[in-house]
Order: sequence, then C-alpha cells, then structure tokens
Amino acid sequence: MTVYIDPPVWPGHGRMWSHLISDVSYAELHRFAAELGVPSRAFERDHYDIPSHRYADAVRAGAVEVSSREVVRLLNEAGLRRPKGRTQSR
Repeated sequence: MTVYIDPPVWPGHGRMWSHLISDVSYAELHRFAAELGVPSRAFERDHYDIPSHRYADAVRAGAVEVSSREVVRLLNEAGLRRPKGRTQSR
C-alpha cells in the first residue's frame, strides 16, 4: 500500500492543509485514512484534506511525502483524478 501526501500549504478555515491520495484505488485511500482516524467528511472528490497538525501522523503511518504537482501527476496517471465541476459516479 502506498499513499502520498503533499505539504500543508493550502489555506482554509484558519488552517493549512495537505492532500492525501492513493495512486492505486480509492479503497486503498479510504482504508489508510480510516486507520489514521481521518473522518470520512474529509474526503473530497479524489483526496482527503489533512490539517497541518496531522501531517506528521500521516507520514509516520506510511504516507510518502511528495510535492503538490506530484499529487496531481500521480492521480492523473492512475486515472483517479476528479477535477472540480465534473459530475462523477462513485
């Protein structure tokens, strides 16, 4: 199982956020997030939003640190990218 996380550089709701993704499947991503204790409401289209204070927890649990550009590249190559504004089936 390999999941990836980008640096917490995305502002929102008074915090900085990271994106947690899988390049294999959403099932893999959901399992990792559940084991980490991330609430399902943090899932948005193709990633989990992870607050900066949980970044180190995700890395300790096995998430591989990558750049934000790498997150997009990995999702696109895996066919798992779900851009905003497009209707998606689950």
